[in-house]
Amino acid sequence: MSKKENSVPYELIWALVGVLLTIGSTFIKVFVINAPWEWLENGIQIHFLGMSYQVGAVLLIGCLGGKKAGVLSQIAYLFIGLTLLPVFAQGGGLNYYQQPSFGYLLGFIPGAWLCGYLAFLAKPTLERLAISCFAGLMGIHLCGILYLILFSALTSANNFLNQFWLWFLQYSLVPLPGQFIVVCTISILAYLFRLLLFY
Repeated sequence: MSKKENSVPYELIWALVGVLLTIGSTFIKVFVINAPWEWLENGIQIHFLGMSYQVGAVLLIGCLGGKKAGVLSQIAYLFIGLTLLPVFAQGGGLNYYQQPSFGYLLGFIPGAWLCGYLAFLAKPTLERLAISCFAGLMGIHLCGILYLILFSALTSANNFLNQFWLWFLQYSLVPLPGQFIVVCTISILAYLFRLLLFY
């Protein structure tokens, strides 16, 4: 673990950056273009992946600021969304826990911690940062799925399995390919930033 990652001012600055990035990225949609070998035949086409860069921001802060900055930023993000401003994808407020997707937001905290922990275990390499991001993403999904199980059991006791499966498809399986693309992008960005910032 670097000395930088242990300093309080450093962690607070990255936590602030993390909150702002997470809020901003919630409203920035992920688009990709078609493969270059298709450009002559079909032209350049832009495809929306049905998600935002929100998860990417969580993982980027873990890779750049470390586990404590990642956790602080996501606790602050949840606090702001539950009490002050509608910064979540579908608004905000104290009743947001009634959204089936709320568990994924809760998962930002352990996801950021896990990503930050692994990213600072040794000298950063692209592979290490990619593994850190994938581990953080899996942490987010694990929390989200556990919340879906509980939420489905409480709200749809008679139709538990069907309701859980529908939400699981919507919030975990369908976005996963797009999130893999985001994770690859974030891994490269984090590696370049860590090289530029010499840590």
